[in-house]
Amino acid sequence: MRKLSLVVAIALLPVFGFSQSIFDKYEDMDNVGTVVVNKSMLDLAVKFSSMSDDPEAQEFAEVAGGVDGIKVFITEDKGVAAKMASTVKKYLKSSSMEELMRVKDKDVNVKFYIKEGRNKDHVGELLMFVSGMKNIDLDVNGRKFETVLVSMTGDIDLNKIGAITNKMNLPKELKKAEKDTRN
Repeated sequence: MRKLSLVVAIALLPVFGFSQSIFDKYEDMDNVGTVVVNKSMLDLAVKFSSMSDDPEAQEFAEVAGGVDGIKVFITEDKGVAAKMASTVKKYLKSSSMEELMRVKDKDVNVKFYIKEGRNKDHVGELLMFVSGMKNIDLDVNGRKFETVLVSMTGDIDLNKIGAITNKMNLPKELKKAEKDTRN
């Protein structure tokens, strides 16, 4: 009986937060730039922001406090970009994510997805997938990126994210995302 309990516990371990993301396979690829911000780093940023008297830093601290992690994957390789698109499609089919909005401008496609949270003002995950960027004038260290994939997980308050994005110089289509989520 004890062995069976141990086997069941080990089998269930990934379900309780120790599993890797379906996107983590891109982290070790040569043609992929990666930024991973874990909960510990976000907690540190919250501590520093909460010590500030700046209201914007306080708002950032409130948002970051609910985020468990942020993962960003960027590639200029069309083959890897196609694999990313396939992985996103597979992930969307197997998860309970819904499309929040999409923006198309020439060859660039930007899609936002959310996973339901504890109520209508909170989400458990925000996913952004940008493709077709090769021909736009965005040059970073001599690299022209094709695809960007961003995943943010946690208990994310859309009202607080909306308040921060309203203060940023973003295109009006992106600012509209906050309003669309509350309908």
